[in-house]
Amino acid sequence: MLHSQTHLRSRPISAGYLRAFEAVARHLNFRAAAEEMALTQSAVSRQIQSLEEEVGVALFLRHTRAVELTSAGAQLLVAVSHALPRLDSAVRQIRQSAGRKSVSVTTFASFASMWLIPRLEQFQRDNPDIDIRIDATDTSLDLDIADVDLALRYGPVANMPPKAIRLFGEQLTPVASPWLLKDATPVKKPADLAQFALIEAGDAHRTHLEWLTWRRWFDEQQLNRLQPKRWLYFNYAYQMVQAALTGQGVVLARLPMVAESLSNGDLIEPLPRLRMESPMAYWLIVGPRSDHRPEIKAFCDWLTVQARATRQATGEVPDPDTVDNID
Repeated sequence: MLHSQTHLRSRPISAGYLRAFEAVARHLNFRAAAEEMALTQSAVSRQIQSLEEEVGVALFLRHTRAVELTSAGAQLLVAVSHALPRLDSAVRQIRQSAGRKSVSVTTFASFASMWLIPRLEQFQRDNPDIDIRIDATDTSLDLDIADVDLALRYGPVANMPPKAIRLFGEQLTPVASPWLLKDATPVKKPADLAQFALIEAGDAHRTHLEWLTWRRWFDEQQLNRLQPKRWLYFNYAYQMVQAALTGQGVVLARLPMVAESLSNGDLIEPLPRLRMESPMAYWLIVGPRSDHRPEIKAFCDWLTVQARATRQATGEVPDPDTVDNID
């Protein structure tokens, strides 16, 4: 018996048990894990018991109504949490290569809503055989393990990986609905904005997005004591712009995100000479396992054309085409 146990603990772990372990560790509940895996609770319990025999130590502390990870279980969970997504991603890549062509993109919600999605129809029309999946999340995914091909990111150059491609930079400018401005005193100088509600992100003053605040813009205009008619706060940039489009106030907008609304007259930039430079830019990052696929190249080429159009619309000079890659 001792020889058998020693043999169990020296051979590689059976991979089939690891999914049961990860599910139980995530739920800290055998019943919930069993329901997720479409197994009986006793089957999951047997798999965990077999895994513990192979490892040689207990992975969970069993209580009457709950379980908790032991220190060994917590250590194993770190490895399993990284390994299983890698395996799943590899299998999906293999299945993809044998089936339909597709491009998966991760980006933050406001960029997806305000810039990417409105332009996608053209790519789909020109590439009807390529499926597109957009994962809009404000959590940055690791392209080495995540099941995505491309990331569209927002940040300063110092935070980008060596092969990130710069799409366009950013300026901040006050914008408003034309009918909001129509019945108001003409806005000829920054102080004239005090007659309106001003819209901004509710958490901007407490986060790394401080440069997006009206207070910073006022400081540049030497109006540090100006107070508007009222403040209107939102969580996301697309909510702020939507409020401006419906005439609820003036928003200090990210120019690339509202360039189309300005060009078609849905929004007006009353003080175009007072745009404020932002330290941020928008970037394209290609996943290390995706850059060889023709559909990825087609989508990146299309993004490059769209980015050039945005730079032209916002008057970004000099055009950074010759310095797009930051390595």
